[in-house]
Amino acid sequence: MQDIAVAAVRQSAALQNIERIAPWLYRLAVRQSLLHRRRLGRLRRLHQRYADRSEQPDLNAADPLIWLMTDEVRDCVRQAMHRLNPRDAELLMLKYSENWNYGQIAQHVGISHSAVESRLHRARQRLRLELTTLNSIEVTS
Repeated sequence: MQDIAVAAVRQSAALQNIERIAPWLYRLAVRQSLLHRRRLGRLRRLHQRYADRSEQPDLNAADPLIWLMTDEVRDCVRQAMHRLNPRDAELLMLKYSENWNYGQIAQHVGISHSAVESRLHRARQRLRLELTTLNSIEVTS
């Protein structure tokens, strides 16, 4: 009810005909109720995602081999990222570490949405190439 009262006060268009206040308030109440339900649904999905993450077993603590392999992969990715062009590394970090979407990256870097898509595609290709190069160097060593 408080949301409805606040929405009524913040309404940009003044009510022209006082006799139509009942349908106007009804539409306002329905709209605010739907917005409230949407907010609750988003909050419920957010809580569910965090609950799902916490329920996953920690395989790294259970198996030392998995822990070592994960650590090795992490080191390889770090080395490959350092070998990349700083612009490519920044795009990859924003996308995968910070979980930014293409629009946020485009606004931050100052390029278009489609330019972000193509640059990220090329950056992923270069990262794959660097990882392949690093893996072949480690195998021959």
